[in-house]
Amino acid sequence: MQEPLPLVVFSDLDGTLLDHDSYSWQAAVPALNRLADIGAGVVLASSKTASEITVLQREMGLLNWPAIVENGAGLLGQSVTPTYPDLRAALERVPSGLRQMFRGFGDMSVKEIAEITGLPQADAARASERMFSEPGLWSGTETKRAEFETALADLGVSARYGGRFLTLSFGGTKADQMAEVLSRYPARHTVALGDAPNDVEMLEAAEFGIIIANPHRAALPPLAAERTGRIIRTKEAGPSGWNRAMMDLLDRLETKA
Repeated sequence: MQEPLPLVVFSDLDGTLLDHDSYSWQAAVPALNRLADIGAGVVLASSKTASEITVLQREMGLLNWPAIVENGAGLLGQSVTPTYPDLRAALERVPSGLRQMFRGFGDMSVKEIAEITGLPQADAARASERMFSEPGLWSGTETKRAEFETALADLGVSARYGGRFLTLSFGGTKADQMAEVLSRYPARHTVALGDAPNDVEMLEAAEFGIIIANPHRAALPPLAAERTGRIIRTKEAGPSGWNRAMMDLLDRLETKA
């Protein structure tokens, strides 16, 4: 029987482990090093593509762990069939009046993606290499967005807001992929960190949930598990908040051990 890992960490990237503006993760290095020292798993869970996340895994020394990509629509490290062409085909079946209010990455040049994300050109090119999902910008009203999402749902497509974009996929959440990872890597403890609505299921599914402060977006509404302290919020934003929260949690777990 496989010996459980001491801890598996599931972390969102933009605005969580990566700084909202600079995309730097350096402030979290002390906690990442400490996690490596105890043999904990760190699973990146993001709306980013496999191409983007592989680069970050290499830089952070996390290539030995799986990664949840494209907002939970895929799991890096598994052999799966890309669904992006089918997703784009479904998008084109939405009534044209609604379709024109959504501009997805597939409708943009790499230069445009770089401009709206603030990514360097090479990183924007990797962001355009979609396999499972289509992020984009919505320019219509909230009422029209509800109509758009209903039209997509009739085609089997779900639409969810992340930190910056409305992302379309054929389903699957970060929490769904989290369960799949844990079936392969059992752990004594689990923690999830995130800052956006698409992180909520993952935060609630983990033993410990940490909402990272992000002054660039509206705060998540109160979650039920916050009343018991199972989910907490940081005061510091981005990787600085990530680092402090993980250090505090590791201290707590060592005390309980």
